[in-house]
Amino acid sequence: MKVTKYDAYTVLEDERDRVLDFAAYLERIVPEKYEDGNLIINLLKYENLTLEELVQFIKLSNYQRGGKKSFVFVNTGIDYDLVPDEMLVVPTLREAADIIEMEEIERDLGF
Repeated sequence: MKVTKYDAYTVLEDERDRVLDFAAYLERIVPEKYEDGNLIINLLKYENLTLEELVQFIKLSNYQRGGKKSFVFVNTGIDYDLVPDEMLVVPTLREAADIIEMEEIERDLGF
């Protein structure tokens, strides 16, 4: 897994080619090492990502967001209209960073 840390968030990216294994790995590692930070999950390499594959991350998304931390996926292959409301998926890393910035402001204001 490739890890890139920034001030307000960390980007996690699969270095292999098995999205389901990546989802299972993140489910174990995020609560241990990354639960205190905002996360961007870079899935850009999965151009043909299916909804069934994406929802494998939903438990982790709910866990992280329940802890008042941002959890944003980046992918261009998914139909955004089909994504469950509990998940945030955007097409670029810049948009993911912008969402985290907006959510941080909302949390600071008490929303």
